[in-house]
Amino acid sequence: MRTEPSPGNLPAREHLPATDAGTPVLDVVIPVYNEEKDLQPCVLRLHDHLRRTFPYAFRITVADNASTDSTPLVAARLAAQIPEVTAFRLEQKGRGRALRTVWSASDAPVLAYMDVDLSTDLNALLPLVAPLISGHSDLAIGSRLSRSSRVVRGAKREFISRAYNLILRGSLQARFSDAQCGFKAIRRDVAQVLLPLIEDTGWFFDTEMLVLAERAGLRIHEVPVDWVDDPDSTVHIAKTATDDLKGVWRVGRALATGSLSLDRLARPFGDDPRDRELTDVPKGLARQLVGFCVVGGLSTLFYLLLYSGFRSVSGAQVANALALLVSAVANTAANRRLTFGVRGRGGAVRHQAQGLVVFGIGLALTSGSLAALAAATSDPAHSTELAVLIAANLAATVLRFLLFRAWVFPDRRGGTPSPSPVVASHQPVPPLHPTAARQAGNAYPPPPQRPTAPPSPYDTAPYRADEAADRSWRDSTMQLQAVRPHDHDPRNAR
Repeated sequence: MRTEPSPGNLPAREHLPATDAGTPVLDVVIPVYNEEKDLQPCVLRLHDHLRRTFPYAFRITVADNASTDSTPLVAARLAAQIPEVTAFRLEQKGRGRALRTVWSASDAPVLAYMDVDLSTDLNALLPLVAPLISGHSDLAIGSRLSRSSRVVRGAKREFISRAYNLILRGSLQARFSDAQCGFKAIRRDVAQVLLPLIEDTGWFFDTEMLVLAERAGLRIHEVPVDWVDDPDSTVHIAKTATDDLKGVWRVGRALATGSLSLDRLARPFGDDPRDRELTDVPKGLARQLVGFCVVGGLSTLFYLLLYSGFRSVSGAQVANALALLVSAVANTAANRRLTFGVRGRGGAVRHQAQGLVVFGIGLALTSGSLAALAAATSDPAHSTELAVLIAANLAATVLRFLLFRAWVFPDRRGGTPSPSPVVASHQPVPPLHPTAARQAGNAYPPPPQRPTAPPSPYDTAPYRADEAADRSWRDSTMQLQAVRPHDHDPRNAR
């Protein structure tokens, strides 16, 4: 997993201003690979929809994934004809690679992408990005699996999609409903912090982004969509499914072992109401008690199963020591992550060492109870041993919680007021020299220079697609027109 340092805490969510139209508010990326037939109708239809219905300046970016047909020529022609369209060429394949590259270079505060087949009804685009513009949410996804979604597709794809999302829920505890719908958006300030942590460059990019965002406590908005399957899709289902399962295993292992430090993303915004100091509001004790009881109950069951297994091949004292040792290590790891919210590898060895000290105290209590039972009767029944051990473990559990809370995982703030949130200060990225841009994979000549618009308050990095670092994008804010109930291109059979 990628562990590059993040730029810092994210600023508080704010409604994006609508006054400065020099920089597009929305940048819609269309990743393509050998789509010479579908690209032009897609871009024309999307541009017409945005021009008529979207109240902010926008840009459409065609991200060509090393196409071998005439797709680059079509993209270049569209970019030359339509001021709000630009083209970006990558010499390597991968949807995730294309999105990471274009999103990282874009200056738009809201970044989105959609598939070139436009299977999703475009009427869902404004509801998708509106929560990001208002500052309510951090990411937004279209969902084909919502109850109010209207989806037309074959039984095979329906089964694969639902099975994949069930796997995500069972293995990665994902709560979002649809990971692979090609209709998503993210705020640029969030993307700057999240993208360096994403390792996948292919189809699993979406899932990895959503899982990390959810684990970091970011807010994901879901929009029910109307979606019609594209029968001519070039996606290889078997290979994609295999790569996705490998990605699930990799991300799950990284989260389980703590190799991916998400603590720098947790509670990133300065306007989190949970950070406010309010009187007569319980802090974390009640939540910690609930988490500790759940972990303790599962640990006790785990311990009893281990003890019964070890008891069949060894004496009571040896079986108790081994079972308690294994369950103590698992209990410390679970409480560290789930009860006290400690993430990452920092201090993990020290916490386990302190947990072993707590284990020694528990071992003394349970071993002492077994010794007392042996002194009371020479041949105790197995059920009696279990009853004594349960009572001893309950006492050891209470003591373990107190030691965990006060010694192993103490609240380091010490009751002092928490420092004010640090707002990230993202420095502008210098423009690429034309030669460097060409080496980075952009083979198109730079467009003519246009007058540079005044810098906007959210303009933090020049956009480098098509080697255009001059931010010379025409004001594309249009007068709003009424939206038809079903905004479809008359040329579209749907």
